Amino acid sequence: MDLTSTSITDGEVIGRDFALAEPADEGHVTFAGNNNPHLAWSDVPATARSFVVTCIDIDAPSVGDDVNKEDREVPADLERADFTHWLLANLPSGLREVEQGTHSTRVTPRGKPADAAPVGVHGVNDYTMWFDGDPDLEGHWNGYDGCAPPWNDSIPHRYRFTVYALDAESLDLDPGFTREALTSAMTDHIVDSASITGTYTTNPRLR
Repeated sequence: MDLTSTSITDGEVIGRDFALAEPADEGHVTFAGNNNPHLAWSDVPATARSFVVTCIDIDAPSVGDDVNKEDREVPADLERADFTHWLLANLPSGLREVEQGTHSTRVTPRGKPADAAPVGVHGVNDYTMWFDGDPDLEGHWNGYDGCAPPWNDSIPHRYRFTVYALDAESLDLDPGFTREALTSAMTDHIVDSASITGTYTTNPRLR
């Protein structure tokens, strides 16, 4: 398979239109465009019966002690972890692209409804965990919500968009499913996949 995008160039910086947060004129960050990017896939195996889309930040801090603290940066040598930004399953076999802004546009405080996907079914992303306890933002964050790395992280984050071709017409997943549920449901059904990776930072020192 081959994955391309008119929104993101593999290995290059992701634009603010596709981020949840951007540097602010006052303070550190403010909400950004939060549009889902365009993705198109080709050279699909004949055995493909449905598709799954994911976006994972593979550079999230594994420990939050230094995150967004005024007097320090998150060290570059800190062990990194995954942070889920988008889970979209049960895309039909004839589909070959997701248009920009169709699954997310602007930030929805407390998250988009789980059944809001115009095609396919959306899973929950990790902002549900991140904003837990925040009186203005806590809720169930579903579908795509873009980049918002710590504004004091010492490295740009890498965001990996992947499309999986499956030999199953659909997965038994309810709206708001977790990444763990998706991973389990896809087991033994992946016939091919393709990825592109962009980078993003909100640290003024790195921009």
